[in-house]
Amino acid sequence: MHRRVITYSRNAFLPLTTVCANRCGYCCFWTPVREGCIMPPAEALRTIEQGANLGCTEALFTFGERPGAVPGFSALLGRIGYADILDYVYDLSLAAIERGLLPHTNAGILSYEELDRLRTVNASMGLMLETTADIPAHRESPGKDPSVRIDMIENAGRLSIPFTTGILVGIGETMEDREESFRVIRDLHRRFGHIQEVIVQNFCPKPGTPMEGAPGPGTSELCATITLAREVLPRDVAVQIPPNLADAAHLVGCGVDDLGGVSPLTIDYVNPERPWPQIEELRRVAGDAELRERLCIYPQYIEKGWYSPLLEPLIRRLADRLAASEQGEGA
Repeated sequence: MHRRVITYSRNAFLPLTTVCANRCGYCCFWTPVREGCIMPPAEALRTIEQGANLGCTEALFTFGERPGAVPGFSALLGRIGYADILDYVYDLSLAAIERGLLPHTNAGILSYEELDRLRTVNASMGLMLETTADIPAHRESPGKDPSVRIDMIENAGRLSIPFTTGILVGIGETMEDREESFRVIRDLHRRFGHIQEVIVQNFCPKPGTPMEGAPGPGTSELCATITLAREVLPRDVAVQIPPNLADAAHLVGCGVDDLGGVSPLTIDYVNPERPWPQIEELRRVAGDAELRERLCIYPQYIEKGWYSPLLEPLIRRLADRLAASEQGEGA
């Protein structure tokens, strides 16, 4: 009988801007346009280089959705030489590849053409579906319209982009809404085969947000949601939890396959009060299962060749490095 495997990746988290066109009721990541709301190129390059030196394999680029639509942002971005934030992430993706990290971009809603362009410099990409329900927390967030998000996930499938999505638990949706969200994701994967992982992420109340007084979901509710995800989703889609946000050691037994990206260098800028567990703690969380490091592009997509020629040498090199490390640990 094969020993169960729990995977994770090692990343450097780069929040390129905190400006966002959405105003979600639970978010503390958002800031107005102001000095310091854009990560300077020198800091981004330093983070990439330090991440590579610490053995990271992934540069995670995350930023607010459509920041250029917010008055004043474009003028600030122009100061570092860019007219569009997507040009900035494209150049930083090239810099990451040159320095040995595989880019993964989570930029909110992108058009088919924008996805197609970034696909050439990203090993994988992502967009949280969050929920198919119409909830008050998304009232001031046009990009959180479920149909808009489903369209983008569909376009990523058409472009054969290895993709991460997921739901946010406890933001005003019901268990029936969660099941519907999983079914939507399942059906998209059946059509295109591109969903490599689905995150089941619990809402954590943040001071100063409209939902600061709302209760977060308990462990039993999260366990039931993870179990539901594992029942609905195909076996080749990993169910992931963020190990810094919940009782991961308990939840692993509910059907978790993956512990997501953790960083030896950077904090979780979306949940800054929750430090990443380091590798020894992840081993404890995994329990009797084998803890195995992975790349941000899953093995089945490497085998299918779902990456641009530009990325192939680095993907092969990093995959060989992880394989050699596994063999060394098993010796």
